[in-house]
Amino acid sequence: MVSSKKNTYKEEFVPNQLVETKINPSMSKEMRHELIDVLYTYNNAFASDNEPLGTIKGHEADITLNIDRPYPPVLRRPAYPASPRAREALEKYIQDLIQLGVLRKVGHNE
Repeated sequence: MVSSKKNTYKEEFVPNQLVETKINPSMSKEMRHELIDVLYTYNNAFASDNEPLGTIKGHEADITLNIDRPYPPVLRRPAYPASPRAREALEKYIQDLIQLGVLRKVGHNE
């Protein structure tokens, strides 16, 4: 039963998940099937409608941004308040990223 469910999902994978994918037309049929098998096998490594950004679970990454002086003009701009509408949209986007596990709340000394 599990095998037939898996095969059905695999048959639906190409039209549903690869609808906008352009595969080289000169690729042999065998190579095309191999590529689709790899994409299907590792489909959770790519963004999807349910998880648009994808997350890496079980790993931690330290990202250090180094920008030498003089700072670019974009970074030298003074902070200004956002409109209530923009602030609401930004808060919603941040909450979405938190729910996806892309962002997490941290303390001020982390």
